[in-house]
Amino acid sequence: MTDRKKVVLIVDDDPDWIEFTKIVLLKIGDLSVISAHNGEIGLEKAAAEVPDLIILDVMMPKKDGFNVFYELRANPKTKEIPVIMLTGVSEKSGIKFSEKDMKEFIGEKPLEFIDKPVDPQKLEEAAKKALKI
Repeated sequence: MTDRKKVVLIVDDDPDWIEFTKIVLLKIGDLSVISAHNGEIGLEKAAAEVPDLIILDVMMPKKDGFNVFYELRANPKTKEIPVIMLTGVSEKSGIKFSEKDMKEFIGEKPLEFIDKPVDPQKLEEAAKKALKI
């Protein structure tokens, strides 16, 4: 029996960030990478595919990353999926978020909270940790 390919879902409204993230992920192993361009579609794909990791942007149309994260944690099917959150909020607003802030705000925290522009090495290390590879 062969092990199934690990699946990573990237949820981001910026196609360039999706492509950048996909390139970083594909360097670390033989993964299946899927994407969604807004939070609503991201939630649908997460429930349908139950990926091994979700890379989630904060600022998106229709449903922001905070709400998506909250709904992922509320759904028994997606509750345990590791989430790495990416954000350009601090670059645009000067407001910095952390895993601790998320824990206080939502009651749960993502595996990592990484500011954009993303350091590819930091993203790679976080993904390896989440995927246990």
